Amino acid sequence: MDRYVVFLSIPGLRVQDLTHMPRLSACMTDGGQTSLSASFPCVTWPVQSNLLTGVTPAEHGVVANGFYWRDARQVEMWTAWNEKITAPQIWDRLHQQDESITSAVWFPMLSKGCGADYVCMPAPIHNPDGTEDLWCYTKPVELYGQLRDRLGHFPLKHFWGPLANISSSAWIVQSAIEAAKRFQPNFFYIYLPHLDYAAQKVGPDTPAAIEALGQLDQILEQLFDGLAAAYAPHRPIWMAASEYVIVPVDHVTYPNRMLRQAGLLHVREQEDGEHLDLENSLAWSLVDHQFSHVFVQDARADVVAQVADLFRDADGIEQVLIGDDRARYGLDHPRSGEVILVSTINSWQAYYWWLDDTRAPGFARTVDIHRKPGYDPVEMFLDFATRSIPVDATLVQGSHGAPVQSDAQRGVILASSANVLPDAPLTDRDVAELVLRQFRG
Repeated sequence: MDRYVVFLSIPGLRVQDLTHMPRLSACMTDGGQTSLSASFPCVTWPVQSNLLTGVTPAEHGVVANGFYWRDARQVEMWTAWNEKITAPQIWDRLHQQDESITSAVWFPMLSKGCGADYVCMPAPIHNPDGTEDLWCYTKPVELYGQLRDRLGHFPLKHFWGPLANISSSAWIVQSAIEAAKRFQPNFFYIYLPHLDYAAQKVGPDTPAAIEALGQLDQILEQLFDGLAAAYAPHRPIWMAASEYVIVPVDHVTYPNRMLRQAGLLHVREQEDGEHLDLENSLAWSLVDHQFSHVFVQDARADVVAQVADLFRDADGIEQVLIGDDRARYGLDHPRSGEVILVSTINSWQAYYWWLDDTRAPGFARTVDIHRKPGYDPVEMFLDFATRSIPVDATLVQGSHGAPVQSDAQRGVILASSANVLPDAPLTDRDVAELVLRQFRG
């Protein structure tokens, strides 16, 4: 097989951003572009799963950036493996078409254990004493050690948190070039997260967000040149797609505080503050940017109705979905909450349940993506006085996740060759078929 497709998954990319990204635009001149809308929920795990499978969460099962396992009463945030995606992905379907077609997947979430031939994804080793050792999951297993020896460790502290910056995407680019030289995969999926940071932290269209566009464009030039050499004399088809668009926000909702004040959520007092009591809470909310799943113990109909009434007409909440209403967005899946809360476009949802900041649990003031039962963008900030993460959700100036209803929420997809993209607007669920089509005939 001498056909090659390189797919760049770029969260936050908008059509107007291309004026600040001349290298990306130049690469795609011959193929053009069209608008791309993310499917709700417009957040990382579900959208990446949509892109790779072509189906909705109702079929692939990825309903958020984490899961609540009801039987065990356990929350799993950012640690799940690929088997949680319950639908065939692009590399699976390529293998079904022709076993000789190889795929590489670089840094998208949920890729550990996937069927791609080559994989690289962060997988730090968590030690019993609470420390971490830098590492990545790779296929083949020995690959990360080889990349580390050549490039140094993946800079995990620059991948997320107050130190997040271009260094993480630069390492992804350099390691992808090394992999392309060695393996020349026919399909190469590369996740580049850099535009996520400034736009969420200080808002899109701010000087910092514009600067991030130029920084990403510079390392894209390295990627284009490096892969051109790696694949020579063949010329891969390049595709670049938004995962979602980040919009300005000036409001935050606290579903767990509202549930607590209604007597539905309970906490456990511990030495380091108040912790969520999943065993005794009748309802609690796993928040995720501009939406959340509210899980109701034993799916009690009276509690579901009480929760729905609590949030209807609440500031910052646009839709309250229960029962069959969830099917409107392909979220009628057993992993979904009994109630789904959707934010207004200017608002987002924070996981906080404490009513007094002095009672916040110890992990609230740390970068701890696994113990927090929900996504916490405040981890991008640092309180210099205490050298810790603040507990002030109003700091966040950009978010995403709500259903696409306006042009301001639509992204873009680009291709380097003609006849790859249609003239019509696309959704993330259309992308898998576009990729597969390049390997037919």
